[in-house]
Amino acid sequence: MIITLTANPSADRAVVLAEALAPGEVQRALSSREDAGGKGVNVARVVTAAGASARAVVPVNAHDPYRMLLEDTGIALDTVEVAGRARANLTITDPAGETTKLNLPGAELSTAEADALVEGVVAAAEGATWLVLAGSLPPGVPASFYADIIVAVRTRWGSASPRIAVDASGPALAAVVETAHPDLIKPNHEELAELVGEDAAADADVLVEAARRARSLVPERVASALVTLGADGALLFSADGAWRGRAPKIQVASTVGAGDSSLAGYLLADLDGASAPDRLARSIAYGAAAATLPGTQAPTPADLPPGPIAVSAFATPLATS
Repeated sequence: MIITLTANPSADRAVVLAEALAPGEVQRALSSREDAGGKGVNVARVVTAAGASARAVVPVNAHDPYRMLLEDTGIALDTVEVAGRARANLTITDPAGETTKLNLPGAELSTAEADALVEGVVAAAEGATWLVLAGSLPPGVPASFYADIIVAVRTRWGSASPRIAVDASGPALAAVVETAHPDLIKPNHEELAELVGEDAAADADVLVEAARRARSLVPERVASALVTLGADGALLFSADGAWRGRAPKIQVASTVGAGDSSLAGYLLADLDGASAPDRLARSIAYGAAAATLPGTQAPTPADLPPGPIAVSAFATPLATS
């Protein structure tokens, strides 16, 4: 069983344009769709679509239109009642696959609501194999919120605690890495650079720099790191080694949710007992499949690209302090 938390859920609205986005102009859209979004929800949708067990913990108002979108996904839910409504995120995609995103802030959680959400996650984590803490934090909770949840789960369940994956960025990810030693983090290249206080824009060699940064964290502060690199594929680091996987050639429809699908693919492979290279390959396959679908659709095994994903051992530079 995979449990996910989406602390700051969103109704994801996707618009496809006939031409490139022209700021300040009036443009007609070819199509639009709306999905129940949020990183944890997306992971649960992909896992469920693959036939594995998942349950999503989501704070949601009973009268929020987002709740109908959420229930329409068919995923198993543990909802925590809150006063505010889920935010809306808008994604605009042009014919070349260029994506523009507008992410609204979420509703503020009260102290009582935040406490109830922690309690809901701790209860849901009983007997789970993985717990996924994913996405941005809502207003009203501290940057340490995910780290605090990890402590609460491990305190309650001890040696029976699930392994914990974190897909976040900024102060929330920094707090987790600083104090909570997660089993897996899934940053992209820019998020990893920010985590170690560096500027990804200055990188001459993305692979080498990503490897150096990851090795400064793995395994001392993070058990493993899955670093997604878009069209350059992904890297996986653990105490046992490092691997690089190359992305297949695809026609991009929308990159929204591709990283969430990558994480879901990795976890699905782990549930199957796959080796590290095979976990990385499945991760890349699911991320690529998601990028071929419009909106925030959950790829199914039938959507995966044909042919094997090329994965090889990756020699990493020595970590620097």
